[in-house]
Amino acid sequence: MGLREDLDRFREVGERRREDLTEFIRHGSLGGSDPDSIEIPIKVVDLPEFEYDPRDRGGVGQGQDGTPEAGQPVGQPHPADEGEDGDPGDEAGDHEYYEMDPEEFAQELDEELGLDLEPKGKEVVEEVEGDYTELTRAGPNSTLDFERLFKQGLKRKLATDFDEEFVREAMRVADATPDDVFRWCREENVLVSRAWVETEWETIPDDERGRWASFEEMVAAVERTTTLERIHRDGLRDVPFRREDERYRHPEVTEETEQNVVVVNIRDVSGSMRQEKRELVERTFTPLDWYLTGKYDRAEFVYIAHDAEAWEVDREDFFGIRSGGGTRISSAYELAAEVLEERYPWSEWNRYVFAAGDSENSSNDTRENVVPLMESIPANRHAYVETQPGGPAINATHAEEVERAFEDSERVVVTSVADPADVTDAIYEVLSTEDDQ
Repeated sequence: MGLREDLDRFREVGERRREDLTEFIRHGSLGGSDPDSIEIPIKVVDLPEFEYDPRDRGGVGQGQDGTPEAGQPVGQPHPADEGEDGDPGDEAGDHEYYEMDPEEFAQELDEELGLDLEPKGKEVVEEVEGDYTELTRAGPNSTLDFERLFKQGLKRKLATDFDEEFVREAMRVADATPDDVFRWCREENVLVSRAWVETEWETIPDDERGRWASFEEMVAAVERTTTLERIHRDGLRDVPFRREDERYRHPEVTEETEQNVVVVNIRDVSGSMRQEKRELVERTFTPLDWYLTGKYDRAEFVYIAHDAEAWEVDREDFFGIRSGGGTRISSAYELAAEVLEERYPWSEWNRYVFAAGDSENSSNDTRENVVPLMESIPANRHAYVETQPGGPAINATHAEEVERAFEDSERVVVTSVADPADVTDAIYEVLSTEDDQ
């Protein structure tokens, strides 16, 4: 194996050392990524290389001044230079990153967790596509569909055309009147108007009237030509165009639904939400945001923090805020309802409302306020993530009450995260099923 093959093999090994996606979500550093680029660490494999030391040390095996003779004991080693004593360093090791966009992240998470979320289209977007295939009754002359106009006129001509010479011969029947001729034409399915018969009646010379004793004798003696035969003989003339046949071509306009999603992230920032609980919220919510960004054409996010009151914050502040106040979870849902109604109507936006906290809430707030609010906010999915390291506390009943209230609904999911190992299971529970209504 040559040096080039060795180099390629080392590179391949390095790329395969990318951190496992599940382990990255559970234990990796999520803060180094942004919504459009997810950085997953890979272990660096140093490539072998030759180094040339330019210092003059003489030839191989050649001694220098002061070099001991063969068999002479070697003295104590010289002390290392200052700063080279080998103390442990305090600098971070080198890292490289595998950059993944949200679409790739969503695809890999689907494969990793067995998810199959199909985004739904909501907002209608009109797009003009290609050919002029739509027809309307008005438009500029340059878009007149003349081919259709000609066909309609030709159909009318074929439907109303008749053998004029044949009808004129019928006017030469003895004792016939214009009314007799018109009646006879109707009986023979000759589509001629009474006005035409009356006009042409005057053109027949008097000495030609009485040529035929009856209409039967005339029919037997005179050959009747078809419309097709007359067109072949005389050509096509006087196609009857009418305004009601005019149609104007317009470009085909198709309506497509854009896959839009808004994600409302709600977090309890009260005094009981200590650092470990906050980190579990971030470790759960961040991959959910990345996943939905990768799944939808357009994703927007709303971040709401609350203690006894609620307020909207930036994403940069969302995971770090901590207050000393009490907890009233319904305040966050009241604000979420206002934001969604004003900025993200249900008819145009897919909605996900994710809330997280340690399941502590003020007395009766869950049953009397939160549950009715969740019922009144249309969304693809409501989720509550309980973050309680070490297991649920005695007075932390919010998750249990929500789960009990919506036990028959696939639109609401309640899950628990006690340590980072639970995060991917919680993500799967939140995303694995979705109510189609």
